[in-house]
Amino acid sequence: MVLMKPECGRSGLVLNSQFGHSGPMERRIGANALARLVGPPPERGSAYVWLSERIERLVADGRLTHDTRLPSERDAAVALGLSRTTVTHAYALLRERGFAEARRGSGTRVRIPGGPVSGGGEPVSGVLGGFDPQGGINLTNTAPAAVRGLAERFAEASRHLAAYTHEGGYFRDGVPDLRDALAERYTARGVPTTPDQILVTTGALAGVAATALALVSSGDAVAVEPSGYPNSLASLRSRGARFVPAVESADERRLDVRATVDIFARRAPKAMLVIPDFHNPTGRFMGEEDRHDLARLWAKHGTVGIVDETLADLWLDAEPRVRPMAAFAPDCITVGSASKTYWGGLRLGWVRAPRRYIGAIASARVTLDLGAPVLEQIVLAGLLRDQPGLDDERRADLAGRRILLRDAIARACPGWSCDLPDGGLSLWWRLPQAQSSEIVRRAAARGLTLTPGSAFSLDGRGLEGRLRTPFTLAEDDLRRAADVLGEVNASLASREG
Repeated sequence: MVLMKPECGRSGLVLNSQFGHSGPMERRIGANALARLVGPPPERGSAYVWLSERIERLVADGRLTHDTRLPSERDAAVALGLSRTTVTHAYALLRERGFAEARRGSGTRVRIPGGPVSGGGEPVSGVLGGFDPQGGINLTNTAPAAVRGLAERFAEASRHLAAYTHEGGYFRDGVPDLRDALAERYTARGVPTTPDQILVTTGALAGVAATALALVSSGDAVAVEPSGYPNSLASLRSRGARFVPAVESADERRLDVRATVDIFARRAPKAMLVIPDFHNPTGRFMGEEDRHDLARLWAKHGTVGIVDETLADLWLDAEPRVRPMAAFAPDCITVGSASKTYWGGLRLGWVRAPRRYIGAIASARVTLDLGAPVLEQIVLAGLLRDQPGLDDERRADLAGRRILLRDAIARACPGWSCDLPDGGLSLWWRLPQAQSSEIVRRAAARGLTLTPGSAFSLDGRGLEGRLRTPFTLAEDDLRRAADVLGEVNASLASREG
């Protein structure tokens, strides 16, 4: 076991850690950090009810996690400027409502009523086996925890639900308020859009699937990047598409559009799927010049661009001064998603398409599902207008986790390397040996679930010299994951030696 120095993260949580890859981890929050999170006490009303409700809200938002140790009543009273009796009553109310538990010798700890529900990670096509939530770490999931304040937004949205309940509840194209908000968002980004060009879906993948169903027939050539998101590739493959790989630059940091010209001349693909913003899994970002060249290539060969913008809001260092692909290619079809920016549990995405395509996509969509849930659409419309991207705290938190995981794995696994992406949600490692699947197998035996590099290849094979590691989990879980990878790497080196 290794005794680690306590650390304080951006949330104010202190991790007092003594663990190997599966040992105990104590989370506690200091009195001053709690005071910052709950804000100043109200001038009127019951202070103990206010404090208990504020802590409940922090739990609902994921800012106080299950089993976090709260400050002592005395320390909390001093930091909050309240009497100890007030804090005592607040903690008692939390226990009564199931949001806290008192343990002898261990203080008061946060509880999630019923306990946290595990297994909510992102399913990946072609990856067999499930995730064991009993102490395991799921490093297949690129979706972060929910945006803060989401529980309150659902409560607010429910007050507007009556406007929709007088009918059957099927809004094939999406509720009008959300389509308006999405059209406004595209227009503000430099792509003039009207609500009739928007189709709300149950995620970006549903948007890709509906687009493929409308436009791609069996045997059609579809251009794709040399690696990509497994579920989207599987969706195109299910339509019988013949993949035409585009060309990467030698360092894999950009799509070599000009080198792809000859391929288009020979194959004339009907469509091309591309992720220009913080590509999953490589993290690369397409600049304006390449976007312009790619749009010209599509126009020359009559290729329909299918642009996945799921990660477009996920810049972490500086906001890119780049226009969306639709600004260069007006006939392209754009799909987006709320999953990475706000929460995967919303299960909402959208298609933005020219009028010549949107009707066919909408018609194809009804063979897949009959529309997205109404309450979630009301919530998302409010989020898009009030908070049209990551807030500064969430962005800084992800940027810090990106560095933490990069440094932790680099220390634990000599010989591994990766380019630090400017955005996105994962790192794409180069391995010294082509052992990605073996690393995944050995890590699973130690409670760490990963996605092998082969899952991101066009045929489900190859890329054994690559491994993707998302950095969306809690910091202590990322450290534990790096420890496990270090053990696995050492075991492989020992075998080879």
